Amino acid sequence: MQQKTLNIHQEILDAKSKGQKLLAILLDPDKIALENLDSLIQKMNQSPATHIFVGGSIVRAIILEELITQLKQKTNLPVVIFPGDPSQISPQADAILFLSLLSGRNPDYLIEYQVQAAPILKKTNLEVISTGYILIESGNETAVARVSKTQPLSRQDFDLVLATAQAGEMLGNKLMYLEAGSGAKNPVPLKMIELIAQNIQIPIIVGGGITDLQGIKKAYEAGADLVVIGTAFENDSHFFEPKQIKEQHND
Repeated sequence: MQQKTLNIHQEILDAKSKGQKLLAILLDPDKIALENLDSLIQKMNQSPATHIFVGGSIVRAIILEELITQLKQKTNLPVVIFPGDPSQISPQADAILFLSLLSGRNPDYLIEYQVQAAPILKKTNLEVISTGYILIESGNETAVARVSKTQPLSRQDFDLVLATAQAGEMLGNKLMYLEAGSGAKNPVPLKMIELIAQNIQIPIIVGGGITDLQGIKKAYEAGADLVVIGTAFENDSHFFEPKQIKEQHND
């Protein structure tokens, strides 16, 4: 198996040290029509995206493998698996976020699935990036909360969210992911992002409920190092185009 040469975690650290903001497009294989993939990839290649995340709460392995294979053939963006469980592993990707759902107390998502995944990952050349995952209340039940059978942390309880992020950092997480959830009604509060950014050293990923370019900009300004766009891009492949061009597409 060919050794991967990318070091995605180091690239994220380097970007953070230089104040460069990163952007990932999250693709859920169960929501992607493969016959439309070429057009979608073209839009991603023309976008400001720096990474592609692939995964979802429930994904069939064969679809995941086919999607990642096509992505690797048709884009130079690094492909990072954002797994819902140990079945969502493909050696074709560049890296995997090795998630621990710190906001919940379901042992499956804190350690059990990680134990199951470890021997599988050892047989690949995937870059494994330890990532603390904190689900924040977003105004509606998200797929993550439903599938993981955990409750998100209150969007008003800043102290608990901060303590959770700090605990994850102390446990050795290399990234901290603040997540409102796919299709969230409300994004992670900007003041919460700001508080976390001021009080932990590791890079912060923010996703869920961000529906426009202004939302991305505000998350960056609050302290996010990498913003993730998923549903908004899936629903509007012209997401990154200037407003007047988008309006022409809609006419």
